Amino acid sequence: MSSTRIIKKYPNRRLYDTELSRYITLSDIRGLVMQGVDFKVIDTNNEEDLTRSILLQIMLEEESGGEPLFSATMLSQIIRYYGGSVQGLFARYLEESMLMFAQQQDHLRDSLGVDPMKTMSELAQRNIKMWSDMQNSFFKAAGLSNPPNKSDD
Repeated sequence: MSSTRIIKKYPNRRLYDTELSRYITLSDIRGLVMQGVDFKVIDTNNEEDLTRSILLQIMLEEESGGEPLFSATMLSQIIRYYGGSVQGLFARYLEESMLMFAQQQDHLRDSLGVDPMKTMSELAQRNIKMWSDMQNSFFKAAGLSNPPNKSDD
């Protein structure tokens, strides 16, 4: 059995889970995302990877109902990066930010009951270091060897 679950998308727009041998919905795929299941959506016509477009559909549904995650201002700012010279850097920055946020959530969930004040203090110190490291990496990737206001602590 493959470690990546394969979902096939047929021309009739139906999604077929090859592991469960049954048709599924976008809601089912959202469930896979929430469970952390690694999957790939493949177009049966041309073997094209449709995973991103399916995930975007799920995000659109989520944004349409209830309290949206992205404000119009934030979406406008993101759109401005498309096609620009820093698009790749911005994408990497967002991805690393999301990864750090998830790691912090896990750490907080695992250690909050021990000593809340100590946990929050350690989290703040780690955040400062991670953001500094990420900013330095971002500046280095942008070709700036000496980032502005870099402290030598």
